[in-house]
Amino acid sequence: MSLELKEISKRIDGQTHIYPTSMTLEPGSFNVLLGTTLSGKTTLMQLMAGLEKPTSGQLFFNGVDVTNTKVQNRNVSMVYQQFINYPNFNVFDNIASPLRVAGLPDAEIKSRVGRFAELLRLSPMLQRKPSELSGGQQQRIAIARSLVKDSELILLDEPLANLDFKLREELRDELPKLFAEKNCVVVYATTEPVEALLFGGYTAALHEGRVTQFGSTGSIYREPDDLISAKVFSEPPINTANVKKQGAEFVLANTIRWKAPDALAGLPDATYIMGLRPHLVGPQAHGKQSVQIEGEVLIAELSGSESILHFTFDDNTWVSLAHGVSTAKIGEHSTFHADVSDAFYFHADGKRIRA
Repeated sequence: MSLELKEISKRIDGQTHIYPTSMTLEPGSFNVLLGTTLSGKTTLMQLMAGLEKPTSGQLFFNGVDVTNTKVQNRNVSMVYQQFINYPNFNVFDNIASPLRVAGLPDAEIKSRVGRFAELLRLSPMLQRKPSELSGGQQQRIAIARSLVKDSELILLDEPLANLDFKLREELRDELPKLFAEKNCVVVYATTEPVEALLFGGYTAALHEGRVTQFGSTGSIYREPDDLISAKVFSEPPINTANVKKQGAEFVLANTIRWKAPDALAGLPDATYIMGLRPHLVGPQAHGKQSVQIEGEVLIAELSGSESILHFTFDDNTWVSLAHGVSTAKIGEHSTFHADVSDAFYFHADGKRIRA
């Protein structure tokens, strides 16, 4: 089943929640909606499901206009971040409920429920009520109920957010494999760029109700069309600063210079915006074209394998993401090295300058 959005928009009380959006999601595809809280991910999913009616535009399933088709008449499953279960049913009956509504034989129901209960580690608690389980376990019930139904469209609205770290990592690996066996369209909403990269497939970057870019996940990360898409797809936040093009060089903070990429040599001399992902900034010189910068450390986030340092530089707050444990102290000036060979360059309006 293909899902096509044609200029779909949503306005509520005079405010635009989703600006006109056009996308085609192919059968068997895994699609990620990536954006911050309130970027429009849930509203866009509700429009896809038929839970909300668009203010304008059309929605097509397999070429059939379903814009005004009620959600009850669509073969759709949706899982929210906050679990929703039937409190009077045990775990088995919660998972089996859509299969019973569909009239499947008992043997088929038992087989399907058993498979997904095993995957989500619910097998030992099939006879228990949701109220007897933890929040994470109850969310797993909701996910299993969505998976067990053979839906053409499966919408997952940050479904792993309330699970413990280990199970979340396992499910991130398993979910795409599960759906690879089906010919359905999967849409998964998340605020985490790393999660989108782990899933692969296709990603729509959302910002304030607009899909700023849609395409293969890897291509959007490597080749953002604009500064907003680059920001949406960067955690920690992408570093930005104004740079001047002077002849064959770019100049940062009036004193730091490097050779412009050959493809940008003909770019007119002017002020542009440079974007540099945090992993390209660190305490050691690395990469093809490293320049040295200095700044005052504001925040130090340390883990066993990496260090994230926030520091002031050129009237901006920059972020360094490096392997190992940093010895930098808050309030002190530290030297950093930035690999500008993989920098992005943008016009003043945020549009990407292609090298």
